[in-house]
Amino acid sequence: MTQIQSDWDDWLVRDVEDASPDGVAVWYLGCNGFVIKGSDGTTIYVDPYLGLGDPPRTVRMIPVPFDPTDVTEADAVFATHEHTDHVHGPSQAPILGATGGTFYGPDDSVAVAREDESWTDQWDLESDQFAEVTEGDTLEVGEFTVHVESANDPDATHPVSYVFEHDAGTIFHGGDTRPSDEFDRIGEEYDLDLGILAFGTVGQIPDKQTREPKRTRWYNDENQIVEAAAALELEALLPSHWDMWRGLTSDPKVLHHHAKSFAYPRRLELVEIGDRVDL
Repeated sequence: MTQIQSDWDDWLVRDVEDASPDGVAVWYLGCNGFVIKGSDGTTIYVDPYLGLGDPPRTVRMIPVPFDPTDVTEADAVFATHEHTDHVHGPSQAPILGATGGTFYGPDDSVAVAREDESWTDQWDLESDQFAEVTEGDTLEVGEFTVHVESANDPDATHPVSYVFEHDAGTIFHGGDTRPSDEFDRIGEEYDLDLGILAFGTVGQIPDKQTREPKRTRWYNDENQIVEAAAALELEALLPSHWDMWRGLTSDPKVLHHHAKSFAYPRRLELVEIGDRVDL
C-alpha cells in the first residue's frame, strides 16, 4: 500500500477544516483537484490527486499539498473520469476511510476503485461508500445539489462534468473536458458563477508502451478553453491542470489576451496550488 507524504505538512487541510465560509469556499489542490466547502460545513473533494505520476513519463511539477490521512472532514469525493490523476486509491481511499464519505464517479471510475485497484481490500472502506453516477443524474450532498453533465475528453472512456449548486453560487467542474456541443445547453440551463476547465500546452511525452517521445495534447489550449468558457457563459473561468506535468505546463496569464473580446468569461480567476476562492 502506497503511503503519501506531504511537502507541506497539514496546514492546508487544517485551513480547510477550520474555515467557516459565508457562502462557498473553493481551494485549489493542484492538477485538477479541488475542495469545495459550504457555509453549513459540507465538504466535497473533486479529483484530488497526491501522487507523483509515472516518472520519467509523467513528472509532477508541484508540491504534494497534504497527506490524505490528515483529512478528518469530507462528505464526498467526486471523480470526473478514470485516469490515475483523477481516480487514485492512495490519494482518495484514506480520505473516505477516515470520514465515511462517499465516492461518486461514472461507471469506469468506480470500476477502477472497486475492481482494478480493490480499494476495499487495501483500506477500511465499505461497499456502500461507492456510488455510480451518469449524465442526467441529480443528487444531494449536504447543502449542495450536484448535477452530472456530459464532458468531451477524447482520452477518457467515460468522462463526466459536475455542476455544484448552492444558495451562494454555482460551480462547474469539467474534469479534462474540451469544448462540447452540450456546453451551450449547460450554459443556458445553469447560472454558472465559477467554471473550472483544464488548460495546458502540447508537449513531447514518452509513449506509455514504447517510451519514445510522442506529441501529446491532453488539455485545452488558449482558444479551446475560451471557446468552452464562452459557451458555458461563465462569470469566472478558473484554469486548472496547467501546473502539473513536465512538458505540458503553461502560463494562464496569457488567457487575458484570448478572453478579452468575448462576453464570457467575464473575468479570470488565476490561482496557484493552495489558493482559496470565495463565492
